Amino acid sequence: MIYLAHTAHRQFLGLIAGFLAWILTMATAGLNEWRLWQVEDVSVVTAGVAWVGIWRACFYSQVLPQFENCQRLSISDDFLPTEILVAQVLIMLAVICGLAANIIAALAMRMVYFSVENRRNIRPVFLLAGTLYVLTGTFCLVPLVWNMISVVNNRAINFPPEYNLPTVPVRQHIGSAIALGIFASIFMLISGLLFLSYRYAWKALSSEAPRDTGDPLHGPWTETTLAQKNSLPNGDSHGRDNPAFHSEEAS
Repeated sequence: MIYLAHTAHRQFLGLIAGFLAWILTMATAGLNEWRLWQVEDVSVVTAGVAWVGIWRACFYSQVLPQFENCQRLSISDDFLPTEILVAQVLIMLAVICGLAANIIAALAMRMVYFSVENRRNIRPVFLLAGTLYVLTGTFCLVPLVWNMISVVNNRAINFPPEYNLPTVPVRQHIGSAIALGIFASIFMLISGLLFLSYRYAWKALSSEAPRDTGDPLHGPWTETTLAQKNSLPNGDSHGRDNPAFHSEEAS
């Protein structure tokens, strides 16, 4: 039997990196600090800074009833720019795809470390896990880069009046969510490349010897022992004295 545990150490590290990257991807989706807006009018936005994410826009105010004021951003809002709408869809796809990638990758590692049957299925499972990791990293990286370009170009968002936010800020900064998401995307892509680079040779499978089902001390089992039991006439299995032995004893 050929053991494969020593062939997948890098892939095991890729599984750990992919799981951590998936957690960071979910954190990226929930953070509001995608864009940091510097607001000139501080009569409502007291701190002069607003946080614009893909799901909410928040700011601190000492004028409004609540100190922290957040407005939901929905995919049905027609004032949202395309990059935020795309981010809402792709980030959720990244979370779902990343979960599937971790499950398939864990199954692949289990097959390598513990399975002794159906080893011809190992390579397709590794390829599937690597592909899902790459897709997850791509789904996460595209909206992040797109929103980062919008921040650099100081693009506007036509917020409704009830949001108490200007259309164009004085300046914008890249938030911590974008930096965290890019870090997670890189880890996802590395995990995918590690699983896709798994090079278990198929020749080893064809050269595996079949498992020995015989006696490990005296060779394969035979029917000799069983045959001796029924070798007596009429199937008599009771012991009989040897006549020659009695004749010698009598003399």
